Amino acid sequence: MADRLSTLLERRRWVLADGATGTNLFGMGLLSGDAPELWNTDHPERISALHRGFIEAGADIVLTNSFGGTRYRLKLHHAEGRVRELNAAAARIARAEADASGREVVVAGSIGPTGEILEPLGPLPVAAAREAFAEQAAALAEGGADVLWIETMSSREELEAAIEGGRTTGLPVVSTMSFDTNGRTMMSLTPSELAAIHRRHGLLACGSNCGVGPSELVASIVNLATAAEASAVLVAKSNCGIPQYVDGAIHYDGTPDLMGTYACLAFDAGARIIGGCCGTTPAHLHAMRCALERHTPGARPDAELIESRLGTISNGARAQLRGLLDRASGASPNATTRRSTGRRGPRPPDA
Repeated sequence: MADRLSTLLERRRWVLADGATGTNLFGMGLLSGDAPELWNTDHPERISALHRGFIEAGADIVLTNSFGGTRYRLKLHHAEGRVRELNAAAARIARAEADASGREVVVAGSIGPTGEILEPLGPLPVAAAREAFAEQAAALAEGGADVLWIETMSSREELEAAIEGGRTTGLPVVSTMSFDTNGRTMMSLTPSELAAIHRRHGLLACGSNCGVGPSELVASIVNLATAAEASAVLVAKSNCGIPQYVDGAIHYDGTPDLMGTYACLAFDAGARIIGGCCGTTPAHLHAMRCALERHTPGARPDAELIESRLGTISNGARAQLRGLLDRASGASPNATTRRSTGRRGPRPPDA
């Protein structure tokens, strides 16, 4: 039997995912440093209202309020023993709003990074991370999630641990990475490397989220589409413009019109699941749906079109658009790509 998301994708050219969780909860009273996941039991009505707002704006997919729901992230708030409770509650809240909507809305169980660095670069064993992700995934499945949505990953080891942990539930898996460092993730993975992970693990969909703005995200989708199989379902979930620090808080400068433009370019780039990330409100999402509904598909955008419509892209992303994947090709002018080894001799090869 086909899952809800696959069924939607069979019927539609594109599917609209929701917008931001954390930044919208700040507008509802969440304080910096607080765990949004605790609101699943402390203020469930506010989480319900957020999901309802996105569904009313046109979202076909809502992500649960569980991004930091592993034992490692919850430990920062002395809640590592509440993984099952908080994640199951997150899924139940989203499930109730989806079911009450009167149309087909997919509940995606959000799974974010542990906040730890995995072996071999860090101290956390891969097996321990896999176990933590499996624990979270089981609770999301128990609460009614249709699909597991692994997001904002940067390392191969952690992404694959999350995929393997999530697979223990039997639910389909979607995964997105954040290509926020000169066309790569913080741990240096490129969109083409994510395409290889997609093929190896048979993901339902993969893509790009968060990052530094819509232009860079659309470029990452172009690069991902170039490397992925034609049948691959790609996900674009961009921040709402560029983050700026104003009066002691982070604000995003993206207007509804800008996000509508981004949504259409993301579709032309190859994305079939399109949504927003940090800063994206229901008003932005409504503008995105309206723009997509009246959009006439165009050619895959190149660097010049992306920059003329959305803003500049990094040297690294631009180099990838030309088919150049080594770090030196994407380096900034006058930058060095030599990594000191602390001794004389040839430098190690680029990964």
